[in-house]
Amino acid sequence: MTRQLLVPLPGNDRLADRLADALGADIGRIAVRRFPDGETYLRYETPINGRSIALLCTLDHPDNKFLPLAFAAAAARDLHAATVGLVSPYLAYMRQDRRFQAGEAVTSTYFARILSSQIDWMVTVDPHLHRRSSLAEIYNIPTAAIHAAPLISDWVRGNVTAPLLIGPDTESEQWVSRTAHDAGAPHMVLEKVRHGDRTVEISFPDMGRWRGHTPVLIDDIVSTGRTMIEAIGHLRREGMRPPVCVAAHGIFAEGALERLVEAGAARVVTTNTIPHPTNAIDVTTLLAESVRVVAKSAVRS
Repeated sequence: MTRQLLVPLPGNDRLADRLADALGADIGRIAVRRFPDGETYLRYETPINGRSIALLCTLDHPDNKFLPLAFAAAAARDLHAATVGLVSPYLAYMRQDRRFQAGEAVTSTYFARILSSQIDWMVTVDPHLHRRSSLAEIYNIPTAAIHAAPLISDWVRGNVTAPLLIGPDTESEQWVSRTAHDAGAPHMVLEKVRHGDRTVEISFPDMGRWRGHTPVLIDDIVSTGRTMIEAIGHLRREGMRPPVCVAAHGIFAEGALERLVEAGAARVVTTNTIPHPTNAIDVTTLLAESVRVVAKSAVRS
C-alpha cells in the first residue's frame, strides 16, 4: 500500500517531521518562491501521481499563505493526486462569523467556501467556534477539530503548583472548566467587554480566597495579548502570585510576548500549532490520530 504523502508549505517543516513519523507518512517537497512582481511560483519536487496528499500549512498571517496553499492544492489535483487534504493546526478567518455592522463581509463563511472548493478534507486544532456549533456549519468537506485541552491539563498538572485556572470571558467557560477538571484544579471565568480590536475591559471577583494559588490564564488564542495583560495587572494589584499564561495558539501580534513578560507573566506557554519559542505542548499525536480518521472518510467527487 502506498504511504500517505505529507507536504509542508514553507514554515511548517518542524511539525512536518514529527507528524510524518507519527503517521508513518513520507514527506513530500514543494518549491515556493516569488517572482519579482510578487506573484507565486510553485513546483512539486516529489512525484504525487496517484498518492493521497496531506498539505501541512498553519494559517497565522493567512493573507500571505493562502494563495500558495490554494495553488498547491490545485496543482496536486492537476498532477492526479488521489485525494488532497489539509492539516492546518491554526485555522484563520473564524472570527468574523456574523455581520456585526451593516455592510460587513462575513469572512469566515467566504473563506470556508473557497477552501472547501480546493481540498477534500481538513484537520485543525481548536478553531474559534464561539458562535458556531461545528465547522460543518460552514465547511462542506469532512473536517475534524481536535481539542488541546487534555494536553494543556497535563502540562498544568505537571508544571504548576496549586494552579487556579482563569478563563478570560464567559465564552471560555466550557473549555476552561474541562481543562481545570482534567488538571484537578479550581477555575473561574471573568467577564470581558471588548471595545474595538485593541481595547478590553475585565471584571474580576474577589480573589482573597485564592491567595495561595498560582493563577493560570488560559485562552484559545493570544494575538495582541491585551486581555491577558489586563488580567495580569489586576492579579498583581490583588497581590496574587505572578501568573502563567497558556494559549492553544500563540500569534503574538504587535510585540505581545514582550508586553506579557513586562506586565508580570511568570511564563508564557503555547502549543506548537504555530511555531514559536513558547511552544511547550505538542499536538502531534492528536493531529495524527485525526488525520488517519478524516483522510479515510474523504472521497474525491
